[in-house]
Amino acid sequence: MKVKTDTKEKFHVISVQTSNLSGNMAAELSSYFLQQLQSPTRNIVLNLKELDALDKEASERLVKVQQNFYEQNASFVICELQADVEEFLDKEDLLELMNITATESEAWDIVQMEEIERELMEEDE
Repeated sequence: MKVKTDTKEKFHVISVQTSNLSGNMAAELSSYFLQQLQSPTRNIVLNLKELDALDKEASERLVKVQQNFYEQNASFVICELQADVEEFLDKEDLLELMNITATESEAWDIVQMEEIERELMEEDE
Protein backbone atom coordinates (compact mmCIF):
# COMPACT_ATOMS: atom_id res chain seq x y z
CA MET A 1 0.00 0.00 0.00
CA LYS A 2 1.32 3.41 -0.91
CA VAL A 3 1.12 6.28 1.53
CA LYS A 4 2.61 9.72 1.33
CA THR A 5 3.61 11.48 4.54
CA ASP A 6 4.08 15.22 4.71
CA THR A 7 5.27 16.49 8.10
CA LYS A 8 4.20 19.95 9.21
CA GLU A 9 5.08 21.71 12.45
CA LYS A 10 2.17 20.37 14.51
CA PHE A 11 0.98 17.34 12.51
CA HIS A 12 1.62 14.74 9.83
CA VAL A 13 -0.53 14.69 6.69
CA ILE A 14 -0.83 11.10 5.58
CA SER A 15 -2.35 10.54 2.15
CA VAL A 16 -3.45 7.02 1.35
CA GLN A 17 -2.64 6.43 -2.31
CA THR A 18 -4.87 3.48 -3.03
CA SER A 19 -8.44 3.19 -4.25
CA ASN A 20 -9.57 0.45 -1.86
CA LEU A 21 -8.78 -0.01 1.83
CA SER A 22 -9.21 -3.49 3.32
CA GLY A 23 -9.10 -4.54 6.95
CA ASN A 24 -5.55 -5.88 6.57
CA MET A 25 -4.35 -2.65 5.01
CA ALA A 26 -6.08 -0.66 7.76
CA ALA A 27 -4.32 -2.80 10.38
CA GLU A 28 -0.98 -1.93 8.80
CA LEU A 29 -1.94 1.76 8.72
CA SER A 30 -3.13 1.61 12.34
CA SER A 31 0.27 0.36 13.49
CA TYR A 32 1.95 3.21 11.63
CA PHE A 33 -0.44 5.77 13.13
CA LEU A 34 0.05 4.49 16.66
CA GLN A 35 3.84 4.77 16.24
CA GLN A 36 3.30 8.45 15.51
CA LEU A 37 1.89 8.88 19.01
CA GLN A 38 5.46 8.33 20.27
CA SER A 39 6.90 11.08 18.09
CA PRO A 40 7.11 14.80 18.97
CA THR A 41 4.66 15.54 16.14
CA ARG A 42 1.77 13.36 17.28
CA ASN A 43 -1.24 14.70 15.38
CA ILE A 44 -2.50 13.12 12.15
CA VAL A 45 -4.46 14.47 9.21
CA LEU A 46 -5.52 11.49 7.11
CA ASN A 47 -6.28 12.45 3.52
CA LEU A 48 -8.45 9.85 1.81
CA LYS A 49 -9.18 11.69 -1.47
CA GLU A 50 -7.91 8.78 -3.60
CA LEU A 51 -9.94 6.17 -1.70
CA ASP A 52 -13.03 4.94 -3.55
CA ALA A 53 -14.03 2.13 -1.18
CA LEU A 54 -13.26 0.53 2.16
CA ASP A 55 -14.67 -2.42 4.03
CA LYS A 56 -16.37 -2.45 7.41
CA GLU A 57 -13.30 -3.78 9.22
CA ALA A 58 -11.14 -0.97 7.81
CA SER A 59 -13.64 1.69 8.80
CA GLU A 60 -13.99 0.28 12.33
CA ARG A 61 -10.19 0.30 12.68
CA LEU A 62 -10.07 3.97 11.69
CA VAL A 63 -12.67 4.79 14.36
CA LYS A 64 -10.63 2.92 17.00
CA VAL A 65 -7.39 4.62 15.99
CA GLN A 66 -9.04 8.02 16.14
CA GLN A 67 -10.42 7.29 19.62
CA ASN A 68 -6.98 6.14 20.73
CA PHE A 69 -5.45 9.42 19.53
CA TYR A 70 -7.96 11.53 21.43
CA GLU A 71 -7.47 9.42 24.57
CA GLN A 72 -3.74 10.24 24.26
CA ASN A 73 -4.42 13.99 23.83
CA ALA A 74 -3.55 13.97 20.14
CA SER A 75 -5.64 14.89 17.10
CA PHE A 76 -6.72 12.58 14.28
CA VAL A 77 -8.73 14.23 11.50
CA ILE A 78 -9.86 12.58 8.28
CA CYS A 79 -10.39 14.72 5.19
CA GLU A 80 -11.47 14.72 1.55
CA LEU A 81 -13.70 11.65 1.59
CA GLN A 82 -15.26 10.60 -1.70
CA ALA A 83 -19.09 10.62 -1.68
CA ASP A 84 -19.30 6.80 -1.91
CA VAL A 85 -16.98 6.34 1.06
CA GLU A 86 -18.88 8.90 3.12
CA GLU A 87 -22.18 7.21 2.23
CA PHE A 88 -20.79 3.80 3.25
CA LEU A 89 -19.60 5.15 6.61
CA ASP A 90 -22.97 6.77 7.20
CA LYS A 91 -24.79 3.52 6.39
CA GLU A 92 -22.54 1.68 8.87
CA ASP A 93 -23.32 4.33 11.55
CA LEU A 94 -19.62 5.21 11.78
CA LEU A 95 -19.59 8.61 10.08
CA GLU A 96 -20.83 10.48 13.15
CA LEU A 97 -18.07 8.88 15.26
CA MET A 98 -15.33 10.29 13.03
CA ASN A 99 -13.73 13.72 12.93
CA ILE A 100 -14.11 14.48 9.21
CA THR A 101 -13.62 17.64 7.16
CA ALA A 102 -14.29 18.42 3.52
CA THR A 103 -10.80 19.82 2.83
CA GLU A 104 -7.27 19.28 4.05
CA SER A 105 -7.06 22.95 4.97
CA GLU A 106 -10.05 22.58 7.31
CA ALA A 107 -8.40 19.53 8.89
CA TRP A 108 -5.26 21.59 9.54
CA ASP A 109 -7.42 24.26 11.22
CA ILE A 110 -9.06 21.68 13.49
CA VAL A 111 -5.70 20.21 14.54
CA GLN A 112 -4.36 23.67 15.32
CA MET A 113 -7.48 24.62 17.31
CA GLU A 114 -7.32 21.38 19.28
CA GLU A 115 -3.64 22.01 20.02
CA ILE A 116 -4.50 25.47 21.39
CA GLU A 117 -7.30 23.97 23.50
CA ARG A 118 -4.91 21.37 24.96
CA GLU A 119 -2.33 24.07 25.75
CA LEU A 120 -4.97 26.19 27.49
CA MET A 121 -6.21 23.20 29.49
CA GLU A 122 -2.63 22.46 30.62
CA GLU A 123 -2.26 26.06 31.81
CA ASP A 124 -5.46 25.77 33.86
CA GLU A 125 -4.23 22.68 35.72
